Amino acid sequence: MNLFETGHARERGSIELICGSMFSGKTEELLRRLRRAKIAGLRVEIFKPSIDTRYDVEQVVSHDQNAIPSSPVSGSSSILLMASDVDVIGIDEAQFFDEGLISVVEQLADQGVRVIIAGLDMDFQRRPFGPMAELCCIADNVDKIHAICVECGSWANYSYRLVAGDQQVMLGEAQEYSPLCRKCYLNHQHTSHESKNL
Repeated sequence: MNLFETGHARERGSIELICGSMFSGKTEELLRRLRRAKIAGLRVEIFKPSIDTRYDVEQVVSHDQNAIPSSPVSGSSSILLMASDVDVIGIDEAQFFDEGLISVVEQLADQGVRVIIAGLDMDFQRRPFGPMAELCCIADNVDKIHAICVECGSWANYSYRLVAGDQQVMLGEAQEYSPLCRKCYLNHQHTSHESKNL
């Protein structure tokens, strides 16, 4: 148990970031921390981007179907407007938010709020995703968690896209994405590149 789990961060505010590939358990860990905060009697508010409607329009839902009520918002500025009189704020799928999220979470933490953020650190091409890179820099605590590579069983860092499309944002699940380690990701990239050149 670290400082952020014990509640001692409550008075000074903090930013915690949970990042990793798809299917690594980011949302599950976010929900765990938020539930513990509620058990401790803290006032908790959860936000998610309104574009993420994969499991539910309003609830934050993990791949394991665990859920908690949330407030869908279209942009980061809405979080400040709706985050009055709370001790802990959870933000899921942070990669889908605008760059303004960085200043929003800093302002909240400076006001004494514990902010817990979960999101993909990289897109399907292994590029930094949305505001996640800067959030990694300003966070007090960063936990990078891993999925299991579906090809070899090693730790998976990457979300490999199984369907065609070059746009960065494409909502999907196991039919559209697969967690892969570095070696298996590169093997798939090489195979895909060769097939395009045939």
